[in-house]
Amino acid sequence: TLLWETLGKQFVEYEQVAPFLIPEDQQRRLLEFLPLFLKAWEQSAGVIVFPNIQLLASEVSKLLTKEIKKNLSGKSTEEARLALEQFLQQKGEAGDGHLLLKSVYLLSQTDLRTMWNIIGSGLPAALMQCLYLFFTVPLKKTSNDRETSEDDAQTQEMLVKIMLNMYKEEQGIEELLAADKLQSLIIATTSLWDQCSHSWKVPTGRVLKTIAKAQTKTSIVYLQAVDCIKIAVQNLFTLADSLPPCDVCEATSIVLCFVKDSYSVSSALLTEFENNDGYQLLLKILLRCEGLQQNEGNPYLDEILDMLTCLTTCGKTELKVSGNIVHPQLPHFDFERTQNSGMTVKNLQPFQVLQSIFQRSNDQHLCGRILAAIGTIWAWDRVNFFLLEWTLQPINQFTDIIHFKPHPIQVHFFRLVESIVLDLSYVPHEILKKVQYLIKENIVPFCTLTALQCLLSITQKDLLFSDIFRDSGLLGLLLALLRKEAKILRKAAGTHLPGLKEGTEKELNVVMLEMVAALTARSVRNTVVLKDYGMVPYIKIFLDDECYRSATLGILEQLSVINYEEYMSIIIGALCSSTQWELHLKLDLLKSLLRILESPKSHSAFRTCSGFNGLLSLLSDMEGALQDPPPGQWAAVGQDCILELVFYTLQGITAALHLDPVNSNFFQRNGLFEKMAEDLGSLGCFWTEGKRQNPVSLEKKRTFAEFLDAAFCSSEPLPVWLKNCIWILNFLDHMIKGTLHQENYFKERKPEMGEESRDGQEAPQAQEEHLVAFKRPCNKLSASAYVLWGSPEEKLEMRDCIIVHPGAVCVMVRLLPKLYKEGYAQLSQEIQCALVDHIQSLVKSEKSRQVMCESGLLSTIITSCQDAFCSDSHPLHLPLTRVFEKLASQAVEPHVLR
Repeated sequence: TLLWETLGKQFVEYEQVAPFLIPEDQQRRLLEFLPLFLKAWEQSAGVIVFPNIQLLASEVSKLLTKEIKKNLSGKSTEEARLALEQFLQQKGEAGDGHLLLKSVYLLSQTDLRTMWNIIGSGLPAALMQCLYLFFTVPLKKTSNDRETSEDDAQTQEMLVKIMLNMYKEEQGIEELLAADKLQSLIIATTSLWDQCSHSWKVPTGRVLKTIAKAQTKTSIVYLQAVDCIKIAVQNLFTLADSLPPCDVCEATSIVLCFVKDSYSVSSALLTEFENNDGYQLLLKILLRCEGLQQNEGNPYLDEILDMLTCLTTCGKTELKVSGNIVHPQLPHFDFERTQNSGMTVKNLQPFQVLQSIFQRSNDQHLCGRILAAIGTIWAWDRVNFFLLEWTLQPINQFTDIIHFKPHPIQVHFFRLVESIVLDLSYVPHEILKKVQYLIKENIVPFCTLTALQCLLSITQKDLLFSDIFRDSGLLGLLLALLRKEAKILRKAAGTHLPGLKEGTEKELNVVMLEMVAALTARSVRNTVVLKDYGMVPYIKIFLDDECYRSATLGILEQLSVINYEEYMSIIIGALCSSTQWELHLKLDLLKSLLRILESPKSHSAFRTCSGFNGLLSLLSDMEGALQDPPPGQWAAVGQDCILELVFYTLQGITAALHLDPVNSNFFQRNGLFEKMAEDLGSLGCFWTEGKRQNPVSLEKKRTFAEFLDAAFCSSEPLPVWLKNCIWILNFLDHMIKGTLHQENYFKERKPEMGEESRDGQEAPQAQEEHLVAFKRPCNKLSASAYVLWGSPEEKLEMRDCIIVHPGAVCVMVRLLPKLYKEGYAQLSQEIQCALVDHIQSLVKSEKSRQVMCESGLLSTIITSCQDAFCSDSHPLHLPLTRVFEKLASQAVEPHVLR
């Protein structure tokens, strides 16, 4: 602060004596003051505290302007260029020129009033003359000049920053016109680009583009009077044939900035550009940019494309087009509502350049930028799509040639088509017909795939498209193609023929199936079309391949809407015919079956199609699978997979029994609960030997809920066989309550890329078969399934449990004596006692006891637990007797007791 105060006093003294000093002394006093000013600036971290800063700026700027003019006066261009460089360059101690330049540079960054004082000194015109010389007259550098390059860069940066700060102001533009060098510099960039000073190309471009953004009516009239744009365009036509495309783009972007940025003030320069074939010039230049590397010339190329896009809104009158709306349209589409007040297309000529480039070029970057430009124009105003499509028809025409373009461009293009429907809520019937024709011709499989994915996304937008694509013949086309592919798959079953589809073609089959699934979803009419085409036998062929399975099941599930029996016949048949190792096929089929069984109307079809026997056969196929360690081939299968299959099988049975007395009676009457108990008992985790168990004294006695916590929610280790038993008993408990079909114990895990497999084919060797069949990872068991067992809510529920499926309690009782393993006598007896107590809690209420009596639980206890029931010393004798006595009290008919 003290230093600034001292400087302030010195400058006041200078002001007082300056009028009485000769010019030379004034200059000397000012130059002596400036080093102190710079020193104060450096010591105060760039903060200037100077009361007379505007006067100082004016004095320094006038002196710098005077010295520049002195160095230019009476010299040739080369001499003037050299004199300027020497004047402004720092050599050893700062020279006068560099001192003045740095001072003006600092002052130009303070405030607007100070900048006006600098502009009023005549410096804008003087620096424009300097820039013209620096750009047009390159100096030959020698080896002795290398150490000055850093100083040159600093000097250049200060000069450019001063000009940028001055020329962004309207007053600065008006002042620079006095030098009569603006039009000369613009024309020089278009005629001397290959001969100019290389180091001044970028700075010159920055300065001129700043001037372009701040154009005034006066500057536009000035440029128009000297035919600046006309001459520049003519010069660029010549450059376009001789210079590399990136250089031409750099020079062109400068001229185009003056054309675009002047339009908000006057249309004169745009008119001059258009009248002198400016758009043909841009088309020529842009087409020459084909094949440019990603980092070569792209900034200027992109700048030209951006400006060309902006020029589409530069027009005097609004475009008028007649609304040619083809019906049907989406219910919420309203053309009048699309007429927003944003930026609308008023000039078709620049868009025609973009359209022509896309039609004539296959360059990925160029085509991608043009598609992005179209998306930008649509985003400006929704009506722009209609203005362009009803005049130039760009998207309609691009559809005819899109298969020639690189793959990323095809993806980008079909996203645009998709956005017409998704974002504009408009159905472009003509475009969709052409896309459908592309699919039919299938010239380039990747393009066909991308086009079909686009239509799939559109179809999912609204049910209307199910009718549109049926009436247009797309549904029929897809069914014919799928029939052909199904025949190939059927012929190649069990083999690896070279004709099988892989890669893009296989993915195309997947999307065709997904499209048919989307077209039949919620559309009974389309489902009837599929059935009338005789496609059901062909569609089910795709079930064997995991890639096709999800979409195939979607189609078959839709088929169930019109014919539950046919759906059940296919799914149950596929489950029963699947091999022992096709676990993932079985899981997918079961999950589909569960979705259909949510409808009570499907239960009868499930029963008549042998659904119960089919699901129980899945359990019998897994005999010994849960042994520890797993035997032979089951070692290749994770036990989570096996438990998941058990879970979904029991879920399916529970869903088919849910609120269906006919099915419940059928299941009970045909002894299927006994069959279920037998199949579960043979899984390998339950004891299957006929050996008598010797009772042991228990050191501790845990509840069933505590066993669940110990097995899954604590660090206490339990043997694998016991954990598996508890899982199955947990499933049965929820089945008893009729809630198993609503549970979800397995967290879905989507396979990552490369994890898909075909489990529909059996490999010749067993080990290879395992690798194929079990490649897809299993879903993981969720520990949260067990937390509720120990909660107060669960215990409250247990006190008054409603038994929905009493036969499942009988299954529990039949498994009770099998909760045993050699070497674990005490643990086995403890879990048996816990389960008996749990069963006793299930039959506490009078209603539950009545239900269980009628289900035959009395005889099940006697026959299944004979050893424990008939031996007073057996630990299970007392709890089983209590259960029996409770049930017997409800058995009013003597033959039941007998």
